[in-house]
Amino acid sequence: MQRVLIIEDEPDMVLGLKDNFEYEGYDVVVARDGKEGISRALADKPDLILLDIMLPKISGLDVCRQLRTSGVDTPVIMLTARGQEIDKVIGLETGADDYVTKPFSIKELLARVRAHLRRASKRVAEIETYAFGEIHLDFRKYQATKEGQPIELSPREFELLKYFIQHHGETITRDQLLDDVWGYDNYPFTRTIDNHIAKLRQKIEQIPAEPRYIITVHRVGYRFLG
Repeated sequence: MQRVLIIEDEPDMVLGLKDNFEYEGYDVVVARDGKEGISRALADKPDLILLDIMLPKISGLDVCRQLRTSGVDTPVIMLTARGQEIDKVIGLETGADDYVTKPFSIKELLARVRAHLRRASKRVAEIETYAFGEIHLDFRKYQATKEGQPIELSPREFELLKYFIQHHGETITRDQLLDDVWGYDNYPFTRTIDNHIAKLRQKIEQIPAEPRYIITVHRVGYRFLG
């Protein structure tokens, strides 16, 4: 039985989500504030997390950020009443996998949950550490160094690098990256891929304008040669 952790403080929302997910056969765990949510995520090891952004004690954004920094890569779907694109961008940048705006269709939410659980079950064996050139990556602690000095990578940049490493030498299309790293339905703008790659190159390449590791494949996408 797959376990879903619901981190939500609205009683009616909790009741509705719990009833529907239990009816679908999921084991449901509930946390009603951000602090409890982090504890539950670490202790109960859920297969997926439904995370409200507006929470008591610790915001959903900070919950997601702390979980990713702690090495928790459980799929996270954020729930929020906000609809502005900037909130969506911030949520995804903290490491969330999906973003659903209230009010939402429970059928749509369940479909997204199933999709993320399928994707998670097909993941390639986890990579704990990896080194190339002067770069050393620790995916357990979300830490990176270049020539022995710490460099700051966002959770999304770690996920991008992990995906590239898992597909070393392959030509990866922008649509693949959107689907497998972001979740296409959340953030369907291919320009975000190019922006992230440009920022990542600034951090890991010796000469970002002449990359050695993340190579552009014209009109297609990218290839990782690290």
